Amino acid sequence: MIALYIALVITVIILFSIAVVVPEQESYVIERLGKYSRTLTAGFHILAPFIDRIAYKQNLKEEALDVDPQVCITADNVQVQVDGILYLKIFDPVKASYGIDNYRYAVAQLAKTTMRSEIGKLELDRTFCGREGLNDNIVKALDEASDNWGIKVTRYEIRDITPTRTILEAMERQMRAEREKRANILSSEGKQQSRINISLGKKQEAINKAMGEKQRRINLAEGRSKAIEITSNATAEGLRLIAEALSQPGGKTAMGIRLAENYIQRFEHIIKKSNVSVYPENIAGLAAFTDIIKNSGKEMKNLEGGRNA
Repeated sequence: MIALYIALVITVIILFSIAVVVPEQESYVIERLGKYSRTLTAGFHILAPFIDRIAYKQNLKEEALDVDPQVCITADNVQVQVDGILYLKIFDPVKASYGIDNYRYAVAQLAKTTMRSEIGKLELDRTFCGREGLNDNIVKALDEASDNWGIKVTRYEIRDITPTRTILEAMERQMRAEREKRANILSSEGKQQSRINISLGKKQEAINKAMGEKQRRINLAEGRSKAIEITSNATAEGLRLIAEALSQPGGKTAMGIRLAENYIQRFEHIIKKSNVSVYPENIAGLAAFTDIIKNSGKEMKNLEGGRNA
């Protein structure tokens, strides 16, 4: 009975040692008597007891490795501290197991050296704006070197680029100077544009005034021309009507009467504004004698007034 239990236990132990279940996205490297035999993928597998063993268990998922911060020197001899994140994936479990002892450490060290090399090719200002190019160059260099290790570097991201304190102060002064420079340039350009706008406004105002004056004169000339035309047409029409009236019977007699009336009216108006007296012919001498006496009396009074003064 005891032997049966012992046999059962040994059977269970052997069964667990030879039965292997590989999870999804993992791969087991099997060695037979110390030599590579095969690679097990996801699923259930049976191993030869006491001959086969699982030498390596490789994870086929994409991994993210932190690249420790390190000091790099740019092309313009400025020290910056740079760190990043590396993403990689195993595509050949056998090479990852036998090609290198520790592929994670190797890739991280290679990323550091490549990053120092790429940073050294750029000036400080370009390192901040050229991160995408740096990442692509580092991935390309790592991918070429890690091909023999059975891993694929999918991408690399620079996380922080930190200059020293003195460089940060110098950059702050530079940015302040640049902002002041841009402010002065914008202010001067604004003043220049303002003067240009004012001069253009005055120019346009002068043009508008000139055009208005020109149009006003044209309108006045056209008005005068139109008035002369209307007056001349009215005069011509009046003369035509007069000529037609004179050609009628009694027209000349009516014209003579009309002229006489106008003459009398004009003569009356002239007499009222002058010192001339008009009398009938039969008493014209007596009126003249009376006027002489009146004028003599006025002259005597003026002489007496002058003596008394």
